[in-house]
Amino acid sequence: MTSSHTDCHFCLQSLRGRKYALREENAYCVPCYDSLYANPCEECKQPIECNSKDLAYKGRHWHEGCFRCAKCSRSLVEKPFAAKDEVLLCTECYSDEYSSKCVHCQKTIMPGSRKMEFKGSSWHESCFVCQYCQQPLGTKPLITKDNENYCVPCFEKQFAHHCYACKKVITSGGVTYHDQPWHKECFVCAGCKTQLSGQRFISKDEYPYCVDCFSRFYAKKCAACKKPITALGGAKYVSFEERQWHGECFNCTKCSVSLVGQEFLTRQDDILCHKCGSA
Repeated sequence: MTSSHTDCHFCLQSLRGRKYALREENAYCVPCYDSLYANPCEECKQPIECNSKDLAYKGRHWHEGCFRCAKCSRSLVEKPFAAKDEVLLCTECYSDEYSSKCVHCQKTIMPGSRKMEFKGSSWHESCFVCQYCQQPLGTKPLITKDNENYCVPCFEKQFAHHCYACKKVITSGGVTYHDQPWHKECFVCAGCKTQLSGQRFISKDEYPYCVDCFSRFYAKKCAACKKPITALGGAKYVSFEERQWHGECFNCTKCSVSLVGQEFLTRQDDILCHKCGSA
């Protein structure tokens, strides 16, 4: 022992034959060291003497015997624990109080274990699996049907429709036409290829056409106004000797009175009411 360690640095009493503690190369007798430097215990508030084990967590200190769960009082020494509002709890008590339960197995998701969350619910990582192939979903894309989760390949295999036009899977939305599923973007006019989803259209030979294309390609022309007769919305039209008229266009050529449901006469290409035709 060097001459600098023969006396207590604080009380100056001899350290010969006595236990002492070193701090910053200075020697202290045990009573002086404890009174000057011992940390107070968070539990019992007594100093943690230099001959006792000092357990520290986030700047706080405990005697070994005081380092216990605040709820069940079991020792936390060399055991996993959790902190809530600066209170120490064993993992079992913490789980009972604060941990969420897995919606699949209904067991507690223990602190420190990986938790998967989706649509406000929680799963153990091992429980968050595809309903069909039972493989973990992790962070992979998934599709939910009837509150069950599926990986994309399994969902497509089990449930998905294939577009009548492009033959690819329809994962959401879609249009049904002639009992066949279509992507909205694939359901287009057979003439101009304009998307028809949410629009008026007319069927011809099992193909959909927008009103303009149908009128251009197939609709008969009114003998009076020369515009197409599409009969959209149940509109009435009149047909006579291979000629057609819109209901509102079927009028006497001379006096313009409506001839719908009335007797009429023809003179070359004109149609006339009975009065004008007899004049």
